[in-house]
Amino acid sequence: MKIITCLIIFLLTCSNAFSQSGWFWQNPLPQGNSLKSTCFVNSSTGWAVGAIGTIMKTTNGGMNWVLQSSGTAETLESVTFTSANTGYAVGSNGTIIRTINGGDAWLLQTNGTVNNLWSVDFSDANTGWAVGDSSIICRTTNGGANWTLQSIGSTKWLYSVKFINAATGWALGRDGAIIKTTNGGTNWISQTSGRTITENGTIIKTTNGGTNWLIQSSGTTNPLYSVDFINVNTGWAVSGGGTIVKTTNGGTNWTGQNSGTSYTLFSVFSTDVNTVRAVGAFGTIINTTNGGTNWISQTSGTTIELHSVDFADINTGWTVGTVGKINKTTNGGTTWVYQSSGTSNELYEVTFKDANTGWAVGYNGTIIRTTNGGTNWEAQSSGTNYQLVSVSFTNAITGVGYQGILEKS
Repeated sequence: MKIITCLIIFLLTCSNAFSQSGWFWQNPLPQGNSLKSTCFVNSSTGWAVGAIGTIMKTTNGGMNWVLQSSGTAETLESVTFTSANTGYAVGSNGTIIRTINGGDAWLLQTNGTVNNLWSVDFSDANTGWAVGDSSIICRTTNGGANWTLQSIGSTKWLYSVKFINAATGWALGRDGAIIKTTNGGTNWISQTSGRTITENGTIIKTTNGGTNWLIQSSGTTNPLYSVDFINVNTGWAVSGGGTIVKTTNGGTNWTGQNSGTSYTLFSVFSTDVNTVRAVGAFGTIINTTNGGTNWISQTSGTTIELHSVDFADINTGWTVGTVGKINKTTNGGTTWVYQSSGTSNELYEVTFKDANTGWAVGYNGTIIRTTNGGTNWEAQSSGTNYQLVSVSFTNAITGVGYQGILEKS
């Protein structure tokens, strides 16, 4: 029982790569891998990418997301689209993938590097760059059919790249590194950011093409992972702990916004002054349609850590986990409904003898029982404060709880 339970939990919490073998995310929906980047071509159509090759697409402003097959299990760190059909994503081990049909199919592209790539940007339909570890810069002038390596004579990691046209662009990296090109990347010139530490909430701004950079206070000391401006004045930045800050005066002042999540946010993308989306850890997707006054989750289910699952029949099952979390499904896992366990102790295993009678055990000797399918759970005395990590019943009366061992009959 314990081995089977652990195996099921492992498979349910692994990547969408398992879906190719018949396993699919059921909670949280549509998936639970960390999302690293998002890009929208209009207010309705966008993509998010992340861990283990995850790619999702929405065509209704993020209300629903559909998983797409990326053809890779590498983590995807950045995504950009040059049209509603043509897009690129880059990631670990030099991965670059391209789609020309809106993500229905993604094809791996050869680029001559195995260094991790952190960011990708295109100035037009044909010309693009990707940057990564050891100052690697890849460039294409034919829409990604071929990529050539550019060298800047440095070993600093480059985390972000942005071009305003086919000639002029910047790349930012470790220890405040900023480099600029005015000839499409043939030559790169180092610029001084005035900052050598960039992981403490620092935001820097230039108004003269990078000749001078000014330090701005974001109002947070958390590392900032992404910033996006919809115009010269209005922008957002996101960080750990669900941190979101917004400026309406070009970064002179930044104010915090309530994101409604405590999970790390890795990327933010705005389509107008009101509509903004951010994505992050554990499949987090949040959306605002009023400039950030309110942020709404666009994922369903739970991201609480789950330790055990058990089904009484093909449709009816339960999961248990952190802070006494219990969820029940009656449709084979398509949807899950929260049940009150009556405890905040961590629950390590659940077992049901039929659709009504079940037990869960956990931290500090916790044992709870239901006789009505989990509508109500009642505490039972275990006589111990040891953690109970497994439970097994031979019938509705006789059972054994492990870390000890306890027996009830």
